[in-house]
Amino acid sequence: MLTLMIVIFVLGYILIALEHPFKIDKAATALITGVLVWTLFVLSGVGQHLIEEELFHHLSEISGILFFLLGAMTIVELIDAHEGFSIITDKITTRNRVKLLWIISVLTFFFSAALDNLTTTIVMISLLRKLIDDKYDRWFFTGIVVITANAGGAWSPIGDVTTTMLWIGGQLTTMTIVKTLIIPSLVAMLVPVGILSFTMKGEVIRPEKKEGLEHYIDPTTAFERNLVFFLGVAGLLFVPFFKTLTHLPPFMGMMLSLGVLWTATEVIHRSKNKEDKSQLSVIGVLRKVDTASVLFFLGILLAVAGLQSAGHLEVMATRLENWFGGDIYAINIIIGLLSALVDNVPLVAGSMGMYEVATVGDFAQDGTFWQFLAFCAGTGGSALIIGSAAGVAAMGLEKIDFMWYLKKISILALLGYFAGAGTYILMQSL
Repeated sequence: MLTLMIVIFVLGYILIALEHPFKIDKAATALITGVLVWTLFVLSGVGQHLIEEELFHHLSEISGILFFLLGAMTIVELIDAHEGFSIITDKITTRNRVKLLWIISVLTFFFSAALDNLTTTIVMISLLRKLIDDKYDRWFFTGIVVITANAGGAWSPIGDVTTTMLWIGGQLTTMTIVKTLIIPSLVAMLVPVGILSFTMKGEVIRPEKKEGLEHYIDPTTAFERNLVFFLGVAGLLFVPFFKTLTHLPPFMGMMLSLGVLWTATEVIHRSKNKEDKSQLSVIGVLRKVDTASVLFFLGILLAVAGLQSAGHLEVMATRLENWFGGDIYAINIIIGLLSALVDNVPLVAGSMGMYEVATVGDFAQDGTFWQFLAFCAGTGGSALIIGSAAGVAAMGLEKIDFMWYLKKISILALLGYFAGAGTYILMQSL
């Protein structure tokens, strides 16, 4: 049964990758895969009570991620409903592909460090929908957003969940993360963007500005647009500070931000009639949120959690240690690449469990192993679209085909990954 769990996971993975040829929505495949993995785990003979405890333990973490995602998506949709993103998009006037690539990449890289890679990806996809009309053009830019969001999140203690884990766990301190990883992360972003600067040509086509009838009957005022935009962005930025101050899970801060924004929109639209108000309220906006993406996330995370509880990931980590004879650079590079296949969170959690924080050496607090692990786990997932939270969100929101990403984006992501890893190793040798 334990072997069959891996088989089911691989088959589910293949069906997700070949979603378009099979014409089966990836959310359905992910849910079936996640439930079957746990069903086989129960049938393996391990005590049911223990498995239930494991499942509920993982479910608490998974639900936190899902509520975080739901809150972020709702805030972004609310800003969009108020035409708040026009504050940024109106200032981006260029249609030149290369110039737009650099603008989007730089914004994403630094937004990701300040927010986190998942939230930044959601925000940037909303911006791209205002800037690029052609689906495949937008997919290409979204792929670059995934790479740069993961690179930007790797050098900040709040930019990626794995970096946050190492920060909270005491393996790394804030200044060490920033000082040692910002240059490799920057290289991981600059290499793919630099390559594309020489290959991309022409201009993008802007979408026609479509405004519903309600815009002309009762449009949002400049005050309302600005207020919702700045409250929304401030709410997203508030989340990591709330987590740092209270040590509560990030979704709690996101729910607080959503509640404040919800209250503010109820107040500013209280004098409008019910029909007009419904277009600009959280209740109306929730109808636009892509629930299928949330369910896809649920299925993927359940499947990976099942493999982790069954001990498959721990076995893999032990074998890595044996195969590479304790070479910390080789082990971390492989962990980064494996994070493109399975979620980087259990891989980092497994590494944290395998290697205790030592008093001196590579495994001491702020040691080389932990620094390089943060970089590799944070950026390696960009190699495949389902290898990171940012990629999964992008795949769900933009309906990006797995094979398309593999052909068009994966090589660029790997070149950036290896260039950043090489930069880090070079910095350590100097």
